[in-house]
Amino acid sequence: MERFIILALVGLAAQLVDGALGMGYGLTSTTLLLTAGIAPAIASASVHTAEVVTTAASGMAHMRFGNVDKQMAKRLIIPGSIGAFSGATFLSQLTGDYVRLYVSIFLFCLGVYILARFLFLKDARKQEHKALTNKFYLPLGFVAGFFDASGGGGWGPIATPALLSQKGMEARKVIGTVSASEFAVAASATAGFMISLGVGNINWLWAGAIMLGGVIAAPIAAWIVKNLPTKMLAVIVSGMLIFTNVKAILSYTTIDHTIQNTIYGVIIIIWSYLTFHVAQQERKLKLEIMQLDLQKSKKTS
Repeated sequence: MERFIILALVGLAAQLVDGALGMGYGLTSTTLLLTAGIAPAIASASVHTAEVVTTAASGMAHMRFGNVDKQMAKRLIIPGSIGAFSGATFLSQLTGDYVRLYVSIFLFCLGVYILARFLFLKDARKQEHKALTNKFYLPLGFVAGFFDASGGGGWGPIATPALLSQKGMEARKVIGTVSASEFAVAASATAGFMISLGVGNINWLWAGAIMLGGVIAAPIAAWIVKNLPTKMLAVIVSGMLIFTNVKAILSYTTIDHTIQNTIYGVIIIIWSYLTFHVAQQERKLKLEIMQLDLQKSKKTS
């Protein structure tokens, strides 16, 4: 019962992140499960099994609000599903302690990428829409799907920024389409794990607990989106991914514990500074907006 509650909290935390950033359910869930000592393949299989339900609900909601580009979704689903199935099979065939190292390195890199994405990269400017061909969609879908399954997460962090960087892409359409197409990716990854690991090796209780936590967290995530600045949340989450997976990576090395503790300290200092800096920026921006609104109200009165 204790583990069920812990895993439900994992799913809750992951859904809070995903609901607020539009990405991160798989990354957060897998990182927390690996930290709890669960084998990488089992962790990814459990997360993707839970995602079949959560992504279906998310996809239907986005379709209801008109956030899905059906043509874009069709072009992403097939290569994404093939990539996810291949990634699940690849991860299931890996053996030994170095599987955890591979997954930890991948999650660390995505943590750094998310941090850079929200701190330094500007949103694509609204320009005349440029039609994208299968030469773009096929490799993007396959790579995002493969790393999503083999690394425990990555469909949103890889596909969403890649699409948003293209000219004329509408943010809500990109996020809605990526979220809706993730159902097929999660289902394909789950099928790959079931065939490779066997249905009996997937812990359905864990998957159910993660899924339950995600369902409970959905309305809370909506509140976070409304009240907590996205950039600040991105810094907090990416910092957690970086710190947790650096610890896992360093556990495979013979680096002295004093040096390791120094590395942890440096990460915490930088993480704290960035969180404070972003909070100050958001506060300044909020004050500027309030002043502009006040000036407009004075002019109209």
